[in-house]
Amino acid sequence: MTGQRGDKPDELDVLVLREQLVAPNGPYAALDVVASTGSTNADLVATAGRGGADRSVLIAQTQTAGRGRRDRRWVSPAGTGIYLSVLLRPSAVPPERLGTLGLVAGLALMHVAAEAGVTASLKWPNDLMIGGAKCAGVLAESVPDGAAQAAVVGIGLNVGPLPGDVPAGPGGLAATSLAAHGARTTDRDVLAAWWLRAFVELESAWRLAEGDVERSGVLTGYREACGSIGQRVRAELPDGSARTGVAVDLDSRGQLLIKADDGSVAAISAGDVVHLRNADQD
Repeated sequence: MTGQRGDKPDELDVLVLREQLVAPNGPYAALDVVASTGSTNADLVATAGRGGADRSVLIAQTQTAGRGRRDRRWVSPAGTGIYLSVLLRPSAVPPERLGTLGLVAGLALMHVAAEAGVTASLKWPNDLMIGGAKCAGVLAESVPDGAAQAAVVGIGLNVGPLPGDVPAGPGGLAATSLAAHGARTTDRDVLAAWWLRAFVELESAWRLAEGDVERSGVLTGYREACGSIGQRVRAELPDGSARTGVAVDLDSRGQLLIKADDGSVAAISAGDVVHLRNADQD
């Protein structure tokens, strides 16, 4: 099911987006907009199994089961955000590097914020932060597809004013939106196109470098944008353990380096990172 802008100004215009971004005029193979779905990531994971094309885009006006990392719910109210996913088939990229697509997507979000005139930073590994609150998140997933390698990258970007019932994230992280910080535009067609153009430019360099974030230049850009570096943090790891210390850098694979109070340094490849305040140091 595809949609196009009708009488409602808050609907995305699929025809305009396709004209700008889909071959032969643009770099994407396909772009669809649906009124509602459970999760754009889940839909494209299923599409990958049916032979979906490299660089296919799915955008939803709203999601009923939007999700972030570790299967957390992502609130996706209609008309206020951008909820989109991209299916990729980077055949030359080693499977162990597919997870770094989250860094690529985060850098593209920084481009959107800059174009909108909003000062932002990235909280490792997947959050766009504005004014100490979360404005967007990224979910990158590898897709087992027999001999054919695939990945799906999704973003949720809060654009318009948020309803009052949006829950806080890990560590009590509040949600915010571009509108709340005076963005020069909240036109979702424009913002979606900005992200898709920035993403494909960065992803092309990443793909050419076989997913090497250092060689592609992605690591340099992410380091510059990463607000976690220099912060005292607690990394909540997938196995239930935690690591507390100062985030000192990213390594060549994009892992966060955390220096503990005893001077030891650990490389964190996955987990939730909480920026600690003075009253929350343990």
